[in-house]
Amino acid sequence: MSNIAISLKLVNKIFKLPHERRDTLKSAFVNIFKAKTSYEEYHVLKDISLEIKKGEFVGVVGRNGSGKSTLLKILSEIYKPTSGDVKINGSLTSFIELGIGFNPELTGRENVYLNGVILGLTKKGVEEKYDEIVAFAELEKFMDQKLKNYSSGMQVRLAFSIAIQAHNDILLVDEVLAVGDADFQKKCATVFKQIKNSDKTVVFVSHDMSAVKEYCDKAILIEDGKIISSGDPEKVANDYTQLFNKEAVEASKEEGRWGDMQAVISNVSAKVNKDIIDVKYKFTAKKKEIKDPIMGLIIRDASNNHLFDTNTKWKKISTGTLKKGEAIELHLTMPNIFQAGQYSISVAAAHEDGYNFYDWQDRAVTFDVTRNQATAGMLVLDTDLKLRKITRDKPV
Repeated sequence: MSNIAISLKLVNKIFKLPHERRDTLKSAFVNIFKAKTSYEEYHVLKDISLEIKKGEFVGVVGRNGSGKSTLLKILSEIYKPTSGDVKINGSLTSFIELGIGFNPELTGRENVYLNGVILGLTKKGVEEKYDEIVAFAELEKFMDQKLKNYSSGMQVRLAFSIAIQAHNDILLVDEVLAVGDADFQKKCATVFKQIKNSDKTVVFVSHDMSAVKEYCDKAILIEDGKIISSGDPEKVANDYTQLFNKEAVEASKEEGRWGDMQAVISNVSAKVNKDIIDVKYKFTAKKKEIKDPIMGLIIRDASNNHLFDTNTKWKKISTGTLKKGEAIELHLTMPNIFQAGQYSISVAAAHEDGYNFYDWQDRAVTFDVTRNQATAGMLVLDTDLKLRKITRDKPV
Protein backbone atom coordinates (compact mmCIF):
# COMPACT_ATOMS: atom_id res chain seq x y z
CA MET A 1 0.00 0.00 0.00
CA SER A 2 3.05 2.32 0.50
CA ASN A 3 3.27 3.17 -3.22
CA ILE A 4 -0.51 3.24 -3.71
CA ALA A 5 -2.29 6.57 -3.22
CA ILE A 6 -5.85 5.35 -3.92
CA SER A 7 -7.26 1.84 -3.81
CA LEU A 8 -10.83 0.80 -4.63
CA LYS A 9 -12.02 -2.80 -4.47
CA LEU A 10 -15.46 -3.83 -5.73
CA VAL A 11 -17.00 -0.46 -4.87
CA ASN A 12 -20.75 -0.13 -5.40
CA LYS A 13 -23.02 2.84 -4.88
CA ILE A 14 -26.80 2.50 -4.85
CA PHE A 15 -29.13 5.44 -4.37
CA LYS A 16 -32.67 4.85 -3.14
CA LEU A 17 -35.13 7.18 -4.80
CA PRO A 18 -38.62 7.51 -3.27
CA HIS A 19 -41.22 6.24 -5.68
CA GLU A 20 -44.93 6.76 -5.29
CA ARG A 21 -47.56 6.00 -7.87
CA ARG A 22 -50.54 8.33 -7.81
CA ASP A 23 -52.87 7.56 -10.64
CA THR A 24 -55.92 9.27 -9.16
CA LEU A 25 -56.83 11.98 -6.68
CA LYS A 26 -58.22 9.25 -4.42
CA SER A 27 -54.96 7.28 -4.37
CA ALA A 28 -53.01 10.46 -3.66
CA PHE A 29 -55.31 11.20 -0.70
CA VAL A 30 -54.98 7.65 0.65
CA ASN A 31 -51.16 7.79 0.38
CA ILE A 32 -51.09 10.68 2.83
CA PHE A 33 -52.01 8.25 5.59
CA LYS A 34 -49.58 5.53 4.54
CA ALA A 35 -46.37 5.39 6.56
CA LYS A 36 -44.58 3.13 4.09
CA THR A 37 -42.96 4.63 1.00
CA SER A 38 -41.65 2.49 -1.81
CA TYR A 39 -38.19 3.13 -3.22
CA GLU A 40 -36.55 2.62 -6.57
CA GLU A 41 -32.90 1.61 -6.48
CA TYR A 42 -30.48 3.39 -8.78
CA HIS A 43 -27.20 1.48 -9.13
CA VAL A 44 -24.71 4.24 -9.98
CA LEU A 45 -21.38 2.41 -9.50
CA LYS A 46 -20.95 -1.32 -10.09
CA ASP A 47 -17.96 -3.27 -8.75
CA ILE A 48 -15.39 -0.53 -9.37
CA SER A 49 -11.85 -1.76 -8.70
CA LEU A 50 -8.93 0.60 -9.27
CA GLU A 51 -5.43 1.28 -7.98
CA ILE A 52 -3.71 4.63 -8.49
CA LYS A 53 -0.03 4.97 -7.66
CA LYS A 54 1.47 7.98 -5.95
CA GLY A 55 2.35 10.69 -8.46
CA GLU A 56 0.05 9.37 -11.20
CA PHE A 57 -2.24 11.69 -13.17
CA VAL A 58 -5.34 9.63 -13.96
CA GLY A 59 -8.21 10.69 -16.21
CA VAL A 60 -11.79 9.57 -15.63
CA VAL A 61 -14.08 9.94 -18.64
CA GLY A 62 -17.62 8.91 -19.50
CA ARG A 63 -20.95 10.19 -20.65
CA ASN A 64 -23.19 12.29 -18.39
CA GLY A 65 -24.78 10.07 -15.76
CA SER A 66 -22.18 7.32 -16.11
CA GLY A 67 -20.99 7.65 -12.49
CA LYS A 68 -17.84 9.79 -12.79
CA SER A 69 -18.77 12.51 -10.32
CA THR A 70 -20.20 9.97 -7.89
CA LEU A 71 -16.83 8.21 -7.90
CA LEU A 72 -15.06 11.47 -7.02
CA LYS A 73 -17.54 12.19 -4.24
CA ILE A 74 -16.89 8.76 -2.75
CA LEU A 75 -13.15 9.47 -2.84
CA SER A 76 -13.88 12.84 -1.19
CA GLU A 77 -15.99 11.11 1.49
CA ILE A 78 -19.01 13.20 0.50
CA TYR A 79 -20.74 9.88 -0.22
CA LYS A 80 -20.15 6.54 1.43
CA PRO A 81 -20.03 3.46 -0.81
CA THR A 82 -22.93 1.05 -0.46
CA SER A 83 -20.39 -1.77 -0.49
CA GLY A 84 -16.71 -2.29 -1.25
CA ASP A 85 -13.45 -0.99 0.12
CA VAL A 86 -11.91 2.48 -0.38
CA LYS A 87 -8.45 3.39 0.91
CA ILE A 88 -6.80 6.80 0.63
CA ASN A 89 -3.11 7.07 1.44
CA GLY A 90 -2.31 10.78 1.87
CA SER A 91 -3.94 14.17 2.42
CA LEU A 92 -6.58 15.15 -0.12
CA THR A 93 -7.97 18.29 -1.76
CA SER A 94 -11.18 18.21 -3.77
CA PHE A 95 -11.92 20.55 -6.68
CA ILE A 96 -15.33 18.95 -7.18
CA GLU A 97 -17.56 21.81 -6.11
CA LEU A 98 -15.48 24.97 -6.03
CA GLY A 99 -16.67 27.51 -3.49
CA ILE A 100 -18.18 25.14 -0.93
CA GLY A 101 -18.03 27.05 2.35
CA PHE A 102 -18.25 30.51 0.82
CA ASN A 103 -20.46 32.95 2.74
CA PRO A 104 -22.22 35.45 0.45
CA GLU A 105 -22.58 37.97 3.31
CA LEU A 106 -18.82 38.14 3.85
CA THR A 107 -16.36 40.08 1.70
CA GLY A 108 -14.08 38.43 -0.80
CA ARG A 109 -11.17 39.01 1.59
CA GLU A 110 -12.99 37.31 4.47
CA ASN A 111 -13.98 34.40 2.25
CA VAL A 112 -10.35 33.81 1.26
CA TYR A 113 -9.50 33.19 4.92
CA LEU A 114 -12.66 31.15 5.54
CA ASN A 115 -12.27 28.92 2.49
CA GLY A 116 -8.53 28.57 3.01
CA VAL A 117 -9.05 27.21 6.53
CA ILE A 118 -11.73 24.81 5.25
CA LEU A 119 -9.19 23.47 2.74
CA GLY A 120 -6.66 22.88 5.52
CA LEU A 121 -4.49 26.01 5.32
CA THR A 122 -3.43 27.82 8.48
CA LYS A 123 -4.29 31.49 8.99
CA LYS A 124 -0.60 32.32 8.59
CA GLY A 125 -0.48 30.24 5.41
CA VAL A 126 -3.43 32.17 3.98
CA GLU A 127 -1.80 35.49 4.89
CA GLU A 128 1.41 34.48 3.12
CA LYS A 129 -0.48 33.44 -0.02
CA TYR A 130 -3.18 36.14 0.03
CA ASP A 131 -1.66 38.49 -2.57
CA GLU A 132 -0.89 35.54 -4.88
CA ILE A 133 -4.46 34.24 -4.56
CA VAL A 134 -6.00 37.62 -5.36
CA ALA A 135 -3.66 38.29 -8.28
CA PHE A 136 -4.34 34.89 -9.82
CA ALA A 137 -8.11 35.46 -9.52
CA GLU A 138 -7.71 38.95 -11.04
CA LEU A 139 -9.99 40.42 -8.36
CA GLU A 140 -7.74 43.03 -6.70
CA LYS A 141 -10.39 45.77 -6.92
CA PHE A 142 -13.23 43.68 -5.53
CA MET A 143 -11.88 41.99 -2.39
CA ASP A 144 -13.66 44.34 0.03
CA GLN A 145 -17.05 43.83 -1.63
CA LYS A 146 -19.48 41.23 -0.34
CA LEU A 147 -19.40 37.96 -2.21
CA LYS A 148 -23.11 38.19 -3.04
CA ASN A 149 -22.23 41.06 -5.37
CA TYR A 150 -19.77 38.91 -7.34
CA SER A 151 -20.76 37.32 -10.62
CA SER A 152 -20.70 33.53 -10.74
CA GLY A 153 -17.52 33.69 -12.83
CA MET A 154 -15.78 35.88 -10.25
CA GLN A 155 -16.75 33.49 -7.46
CA VAL A 156 -15.44 30.47 -9.35
CA ARG A 157 -12.14 32.23 -10.14
CA LEU A 158 -11.68 33.09 -6.48
CA ALA A 159 -12.53 29.56 -5.37
CA PHE A 160 -10.07 27.99 -7.80
CA SER A 161 -7.33 30.44 -6.84
CA ILE A 162 -7.72 29.44 -3.18
CA ALA A 163 -7.99 25.72 -3.88
CA ILE A 164 -4.69 25.48 -5.77
CA GLN A 165 -2.86 26.73 -2.67
CA ALA A 166 -3.76 23.62 -0.66
CA HIS A 167 -0.56 21.60 -0.37
CA ASN A 168 -2.06 18.12 -0.20
CA ASP A 169 -0.85 14.84 -1.69
CA ILE A 170 -3.96 13.99 -3.73
CA LEU A 171 -6.09 16.27 -5.92
CA LEU A 172 -9.58 15.35 -7.12
CA VAL A 173 -10.63 17.51 -10.05
CA ASP A 174 -14.01 17.68 -11.80
CA GLU A 175 -13.98 19.70 -15.04
CA VAL A 176 -11.88 22.47 -13.48
CA LEU A 177 -10.46 23.46 -16.87
CA ALA A 178 -13.93 24.76 -17.73
CA VAL A 179 -13.52 27.44 -15.04
CA GLY A 180 -13.88 31.08 -16.10
CA ASP A 181 -13.26 32.67 -19.49
CA ALA A 182 -10.73 31.62 -22.14
CA ASP A 183 -7.86 33.66 -20.65
CA PHE A 184 -8.43 32.27 -17.17
CA GLN A 185 -8.65 28.75 -18.58
CA LYS A 186 -5.15 29.24 -20.01
CA LYS A 187 -3.92 30.11 -16.52
CA CYS A 188 -5.63 27.00 -15.18
CA ALA A 189 -3.91 24.93 -17.86
CA THR A 190 -0.53 26.34 -16.80
CA VAL A 191 -1.25 25.33 -13.21
CA PHE A 192 -2.17 21.84 -14.40
CA LYS A 193 1.16 21.51 -16.18
CA GLN A 194 2.93 22.48 -12.97
CA ILE A 195 0.89 19.96 -11.01
CA LYS A 196 1.68 17.26 -13.56
CA ASN A 197 5.39 17.90 -13.09
CA SER A 198 5.06 17.66 -9.31
CA ASP A 199 4.78 14.49 -7.23
CA LYS A 200 1.07 14.95 -6.55
CA THR A 201 -1.52 12.31 -7.37
CA VAL A 202 -4.37 13.65 -9.52
CA VAL A 203 -7.75 12.15 -10.42
CA PHE A 204 -9.15 14.25 -13.26
CA VAL A 205 -12.75 13.97 -14.49
CA SER A 206 -13.26 15.62 -17.87
CA HIS A 207 -15.16 15.63 -21.16
CA ASP A 208 -12.18 17.26 -22.85
CA MET A 209 -10.29 14.44 -24.54
CA SER A 210 -7.46 16.75 -25.59
CA ALA A 211 -6.79 17.60 -21.94
CA VAL A 212 -6.97 13.93 -20.96
CA LYS A 213 -4.41 13.00 -23.62
CA GLU A 214 -2.14 15.93 -22.72
CA TYR A 215 -2.04 15.59 -18.94
CA CYS A 216 -2.89 12.02 -17.98
CA ASP A 217 -0.55 9.07 -17.49
CA LYS A 218 -3.49 6.69 -17.78
CA ALA A 219 -7.28 6.91 -17.99
CA ILE A 220 -10.46 4.95 -17.35
CA LEU A 221 -13.78 5.05 -19.20
CA ILE A 222 -16.93 4.55 -17.13
CA GLU A 223 -20.21 3.56 -18.77
CA ASP A 224 -23.36 2.65 -16.85
CA GLY A 225 -21.39 2.53 -13.59
CA LYS A 226 -18.71 0.12 -14.87
CA ILE A 227 -15.13 0.57 -16.05
CA ILE A 228 -15.24 -0.57 -19.67
CA SER A 229 -11.86 0.70 -20.86
CA SER A 230 -8.60 1.58 -19.10
CA GLY A 231 -4.94 2.22 -19.79
CA ASP A 232 -3.37 4.47 -22.43
CA PRO A 233 -5.13 7.89 -22.45
CA GLU A 234 -5.29 8.09 -26.27
CA LYS A 235 -6.88 4.64 -26.51
CA VAL A 236 -9.40 5.47 -23.78
CA ALA A 237 -10.17 8.84 -25.42
CA ASN A 238 -10.83 7.10 -28.73
CA ASP A 239 -13.07 4.55 -26.99
CA TYR A 240 -14.96 7.43 -25.39
CA THR A 241 -15.46 9.18 -28.73
CA GLN A 242 -16.76 6.01 -30.35
CA LEU A 243 -19.05 5.33 -27.39
CA PHE A 244 -20.75 8.68 -27.93
CA ASN A 245 -21.58 7.65 -31.45
CA LYS A 246 -22.26 3.96 -30.77
CA GLU A 247 -25.84 3.95 -32.02
CA ALA A 248 -24.91 5.83 -35.16
CA VAL A 249 -21.97 3.51 -35.81
CA GLU A 250 -24.21 0.46 -35.59
CA ALA A 251 -26.73 2.07 -37.91
CA SER A 252 -24.21 3.21 -40.47
CA LYS A 253 -23.49 0.91 -43.40
CA GLU A 254 -20.27 2.69 -44.23
CA GLU A 255 -17.27 1.25 -42.43
CA GLY A 256 -15.29 3.89 -40.56
CA ARG A 257 -18.06 6.47 -40.71
CA TRP A 258 -20.44 7.51 -37.97
CA GLY A 259 -22.44 10.46 -36.65
CA ASP A 260 -26.07 11.55 -36.47
CA MET A 261 -25.87 12.70 -40.15
CA GLN A 262 -27.95 15.83 -39.53
CA ALA A 263 -25.13 17.41 -41.53
CA VAL A 264 -22.63 15.58 -43.74
CA ILE A 265 -19.11 15.87 -45.12
CA SER A 266 -18.44 15.39 -48.84
CA ASN A 267 -15.89 16.17 -51.57
CA VAL A 268 -12.87 15.36 -49.40
CA SER A 269 -9.59 15.94 -51.25
CA ALA A 270 -5.88 16.08 -50.43
CA LYS A 271 -3.18 17.23 -52.85
CA VAL A 272 0.58 17.54 -52.51
CA ASN A 273 1.76 20.58 -54.49
CA LYS A 274 5.54 20.88 -54.27
CA ASP A 275 6.15 21.74 -50.60
CA ILE A 276 2.50 22.32 -49.65
CA ILE A 277 -0.28 19.92 -48.66
CA ASP A 278 -3.73 21.16 -49.63
CA VAL A 279 -6.83 19.65 -47.97
CA LYS A 280 -10.47 20.51 -48.66
CA TYR A 281 -13.90 19.19 -47.74
CA LYS A 282 -17.48 20.35 -47.98
CA PHE A 283 -19.87 20.32 -45.02
CA THR A 284 -23.64 20.58 -45.64
CA ALA A 285 -26.53 21.05 -43.21
CA LYS A 286 -28.91 18.35 -44.46
CA LYS A 287 -31.81 18.10 -42.04
CA LYS A 288 -31.98 21.33 -40.05
CA GLU A 289 -30.23 24.56 -39.15
CA ILE A 290 -27.03 23.98 -37.18
CA LYS A 291 -25.01 26.40 -35.07
CA ASP A 292 -21.23 26.70 -34.76
CA PRO A 293 -20.18 23.20 -35.90
CA ILE A 294 -16.59 22.23 -35.08
CA MET A 295 -14.72 21.11 -38.20
CA GLY A 296 -11.38 19.36 -38.14
CA LEU A 297 -9.11 16.60 -39.38
CA ILE A 298 -6.47 14.07 -38.29
CA ILE A 299 -3.41 12.94 -40.27
CA ARG A 300 -1.96 9.45 -39.71
CA ASP A 301 0.88 7.52 -41.33
CA ALA A 302 0.71 4.02 -42.86
CA SER A 303 1.33 2.49 -39.42
CA ASN A 304 -1.65 4.40 -38.00
CA ASN A 305 0.54 6.73 -35.94
CA HIS A 306 -1.33 9.91 -35.04
CA LEU A 307 0.85 12.68 -36.51
CA PHE A 308 -1.26 15.81 -36.47
CA ASP A 309 -4.76 17.11 -35.84
CA THR A 310 -6.50 20.45 -35.74
CA ASN A 311 -10.00 21.91 -35.72
CA THR A 312 -11.81 25.22 -35.92
CA LYS A 313 -12.37 25.39 -32.15
CA TRP A 314 -8.67 25.13 -31.34
CA LYS A 315 -7.91 27.71 -34.03
CA LYS A 316 -10.65 29.96 -32.61
CA ILE A 317 -12.41 30.17 -35.97
CA SER A 318 -16.19 30.66 -35.86
CA THR A 319 -18.10 28.55 -38.37
CA GLY A 320 -21.34 30.44 -37.78
CA THR A 321 -24.86 29.19 -38.41
CA LEU A 322 -25.80 27.03 -41.39
CA LYS A 323 -29.42 26.95 -42.47
CA LYS A 324 -30.86 23.74 -43.85
CA GLY A 325 -29.30 23.14 -47.26
CA GLU A 326 -26.41 25.55 -46.76
CA ALA A 327 -22.79 24.39 -46.94
CA ILE A 328 -19.35 25.53 -45.89
CA GLU A 329 -15.94 24.48 -47.19
CA LEU A 330 -12.93 23.77 -45.02
CA HIS A 331 -9.65 24.56 -46.78
CA LEU A 332 -6.40 23.80 -44.99
CA THR A 333 -2.86 24.30 -46.28
CA MET A 334 0.25 23.20 -44.44
CA PRO A 335 3.95 22.68 -45.19
CA ASN A 336 4.86 19.21 -46.39
CA ILE A 337 7.23 18.08 -43.64
CA PHE A 338 6.41 14.37 -43.89
CA GLN A 339 8.77 11.58 -44.86
CA ALA A 340 8.24 9.59 -48.05
CA GLY A 341 5.23 7.29 -47.71
CA GLN A 342 1.45 7.11 -47.72
CA TYR A 343 -0.70 9.07 -45.28
CA SER A 344 -4.40 9.13 -44.47
CA ILE A 345 -6.69 11.95 -43.41
CA SER A 346 -9.74 11.44 -41.19
CA VAL A 347 -12.26 14.28 -41.30
CA ALA A 348 -14.93 15.19 -38.79
CA ALA A 349 -17.59 17.74 -37.94
CA ALA A 350 -18.95 17.91 -34.40
CA HIS A 351 -21.76 19.70 -32.60
CA GLU A 352 -20.77 22.95 -30.89
CA ASP A 353 -20.48 21.09 -27.55
CA GLY A 354 -17.66 19.02 -29.03
CA TYR A 355 -19.07 15.75 -27.66
CA ASN A 356 -21.40 14.55 -30.41
CA PHE A 357 -20.61 14.25 -34.11
CA TYR A 358 -22.56 15.16 -37.20
CA ASP A 359 -20.19 13.18 -39.42
CA TRP A 360 -16.90 11.38 -38.81
CA GLN A 361 -15.13 9.74 -41.74
CA ASP A 362 -12.12 7.66 -40.78
CA ARG A 363 -9.37 7.67 -43.43
CA ALA A 364 -11.57 9.58 -45.84
CA VAL A 365 -8.69 10.23 -48.22
CA THR A 366 -5.01 9.34 -48.64
CA PHE A 367 -2.03 11.13 -50.12
CA ASP A 368 1.50 10.09 -51.05
CA VAL A 369 4.76 11.87 -50.34
CA THR A 370 7.89 11.18 -52.38
CA ARG A 371 11.40 12.32 -51.52
CA ASN A 372 14.55 12.44 -53.67
CA GLN A 373 16.83 12.82 -50.68
CA ALA A 374 17.14 10.03 -48.11
CA THR A 375 16.53 11.03 -44.48
CA ALA A 376 15.49 9.18 -41.33
CA GLY A 377 12.76 9.88 -38.80
CA MET A 378 9.11 10.84 -39.20
CA LEU A 379 9.52 14.46 -40.35
CA VAL A 380 11.62 16.37 -42.86
CA LEU A 381 12.46 19.82 -41.53
CA ASP A 382 14.08 22.65 -43.46
CA THR A 383 17.41 23.14 -41.71
CA ASP A 384 20.59 25.11 -42.24
CA LEU A 385 23.61 22.91 -41.44
CA LYS A 386 27.12 24.38 -41.56
CA LEU A 387 30.59 23.29 -40.49
CA ARG A 388 33.36 25.52 -39.18
CA LYS A 389 36.87 24.32 -38.56
CA ILE A 390 38.22 25.26 -35.14
CA THR A 391 41.99 25.68 -34.82
CA ARG A 392 43.67 24.90 -31.54
CA ASP A 393 44.89 27.97 -29.68
CA LYS A 394 48.66 28.27 -29.50
CA PRO A 395 50.14 28.22 -25.97
CA VAL A 396 51.26 31.56 -24.64
